[in-house]
Amino acid sequence: MLKVPFLNLLAAHAEQQDQIEKALLRVARAGSYVLGPELEAFEEAFAAYVGSPHCAGVANGLDALRLGLMSKGIGPGDEVIVPSNTYIATWLAVSQCGATPVPVEPLVSTYNIDPEAVRTAITNRTKAIIPVHLYGQPADMDTLNAIAQEHDLFVLEDAAQAHGARYKSRRIGSSGTAAWSFYPSKNLGALGDGGALTTDDSEIADRTLLLRNYGSIVKYENDVQGLNSRLDPIQAAVLQVKLTALDTMISRRQHIAKRYSDAFSAAGLCIPFVPSWADPVWHLYVLRHHDRASFQKRLADSGVGTVIHYPIPPHLQKAYADLGLLRGSFPLAEQFAGEVISLPMCPAQTDEQTHHVIESVLRVA
Repeated sequence: MLKVPFLNLLAAHAEQQDQIEKALLRVARAGSYVLGPELEAFEEAFAAYVGSPHCAGVANGLDALRLGLMSKGIGPGDEVIVPSNTYIATWLAVSQCGATPVPVEPLVSTYNIDPEAVRTAITNRTKAIIPVHLYGQPADMDTLNAIAQEHDLFVLEDAAQAHGARYKSRRIGSSGTAAWSFYPSKNLGALGDGGALTTDDSEIADRTLLLRNYGSIVKYENDVQGLNSRLDPIQAAVLQVKLTALDTMISRRQHIAKRYSDAFSAAGLCIPFVPSWADPVWHLYVLRHHDRASFQKRLADSGVGTVIHYPIPPHLQKAYADLGLLRGSFPLAEQFAGEVISLPMCPAQTDEQTHHVIESVLRVA
């Protein structure tokens, strides 16, 4: 029986393996292992790719979010509007600044944050909005930015899953401030943890560079209480190699997604909806099924690997029990958490494997 793993990381970067190993050797022999030219080269390359004037490499995606908020002075007493339907890191960044996450429901069509729900959640304590480009599909940024401008709010885009995605033909992150994750499974993934903040605001950029390095620009002189959150030069070197092939890998994901959608829409399954203004990069291809556990088992029996993103919404996690948000508080997020299932989506996936996924889904759905 043909096996289709959810994601094969070794296969995904096999074409660049030699270049990656050369980059690793170059860093190992350079004698510069924290900050330095490898990190600066990647920051410049990624900023140019995104279309942003500034990039600061940090330790991980959570820190990118946290530093983005810290750079604007957001802290205790402040509220930050977040999606109810997201990975918990979006909420943790707010909490770790001492601020309060204020969740709002998603749009049924795209699973992304509902701008009108954002509007109704704004109070005199609201300081920021964090829209998430969930699964690699852009949120409605023009509408969200208009709301933010009306209320003088900071917008920090959680672009952890959206490297290369476009909104109205513009790359996500080309304006404003965006936080990125380079976790290995991301479309642009490192060989370990990594993250970055891109911004068109020089004050945010300067503040982030200060905060990521113990609050220090000049060694042993600490201007503020900062963090130790620096993107490792080894990871930066690997990411610079992989960045050169990112658009090719995105095209392969888009090809797989189109085959899925063409087949599943004809069968009447609940497929992802893509607005006319969105150009997603398909970090994940997510279906919904009313009997997900049984569906997932039948797919596994057919050799098809799947993952649930995400089985428990943040408001029902023990970590946020103190907010007192009981089951039923956010019914859409809860419904999606019980129904979503992510199909195999790997740029190294063969047409034969994609065909097997399609046949299996249609047979057991």
